[in-house]
Amino acid sequence: MPNNSKFPRDFLWGASTAAHQVEGNNDNQWTQWEFGHAEKWAKEAPDKLKNLENYSSILSSISDPANYISGQGIEHYKLYKQDFDLLGQLNMNAYRFGVEWSRIEPSEGQWDIQAINHYKNYINELISREIEPILTIWHWTMPNWFTEKGGFENKANIKYFERFSAKITEELAENIKYIIILNEPNVYASHGYYLAIWPPGGKSVFRSFKVFYNLSLAHKAAYRTIKSLNPNLRIGIAAQLSDSHPIDNQLATKAVVRARNYIWNWWFLNRIIKQLDFIGLNYYFTEYYNWRQQPKNPDTPLNDMGWYMEPRGIYNLLIELNKRYHKPIIITENGLADGKDKYRKWWIKETLIAMQKAIEDGVKLVGYLHWSLLDNFEWNSGWWPKFGLVAVNRKYMKRTIKPSAKWFASEIKKYKNN
Repeated sequence: MPNNSKFPRDFLWGASTAAHQVEGNNDNQWTQWEFGHAEKWAKEAPDKLKNLENYSSILSSISDPANYISGQGIEHYKLYKQDFDLLGQLNMNAYRFGVEWSRIEPSEGQWDIQAINHYKNYINELISREIEPILTIWHWTMPNWFTEKGGFENKANIKYFERFSAKITEELAENIKYIIILNEPNVYASHGYYLAIWPPGGKSVFRSFKVFYNLSLAHKAAYRTIKSLNPNLRIGIAAQLSDSHPIDNQLATKAVVRARNYIWNWWFLNRIIKQLDFIGLNYYFTEYYNWRQQPKNPDTPLNDMGWYMEPRGIYNLLIELNKRYHKPIIITENGLADGKDKYRKWWIKETLIAMQKAIEDGVKLVGYLHWSLLDNFEWNSGWWPKFGLVAVNRKYMKRTIKPSAKWFASEIKKYKNN
């Protein structure tokens, strides 16, 4: 068991969500993509996912086009107060959330005051519960008008994102300490512009790197603007990093994995490090590769999506981040798809041990935010993966705290009392 005395008294314990995955009834480039691809995904999924251990239990879901439509979501936009009460029941004191750009600026230059007031009330409800709000400006979704202009592939469009960041700062940041500008730019650029499984569905290395590069410029521009408006805000990024290793000791394998790590983990952070007050770490993967960049992971344990699980791998990334950048770190996402709640307690326990060891070894780790608070819409996989600490019955929108979350809440209480 972890030693409960190792975490600072002011440590941030919480969970994360993204607006599009929980709010419901959005109209952005992602909803348009869903409607255009749901039939195709439902047709292809049974063959693609046939090797998953839980295949028989998910077959009806993955074969149904409705699985791939976010629709009414889990109605978090309406039920957020109820969901914030769950944070309190879980003994959490921090919550990372996203604002939906397409709600706030549905047409170019036209601000929706009702949506802005919604997020103001949203933040005030967190503060009234003594829960630290951690606001994410961009978590992959964009207004349709911005997409029609070319999105982040067009460098000239950065000015629109900078303007949006300024609006968020002016309207919503008065009573918050932490802002995250971008979520996982590497994932967005690769999945949308090279792997072609996310909008806009490109299949180009050049376009992928162009978007990746422009997102670094967007971060820098937003950082400067936000700091000019509110110098006291602590500004960060939510970076998805992989703990990747060579499968053997061949020089070619080591060189390939080293290059892969640099591009995936460090290239973007190196470009923006002077415009970061803290680093947010999103961790899901420890991976092993051969010299052809083919994954050669152990066969077990796997989560519901077939991802190999090695939770203590987060220690390696915490140490490397500290060594490279010497910045405070918040774990902004960390979790697993686990519909039967079979592995989540184990995953969190192993992660806590790794976190404590990192703190002992000099890492300035200031928070842990589990992904996710609620079972939610998992992008192109749809509704079947269950990442939440809280289960959601979408027919009745009933929330149920899972056994692993109850255990985690009891651990948090011990940490706070020491």
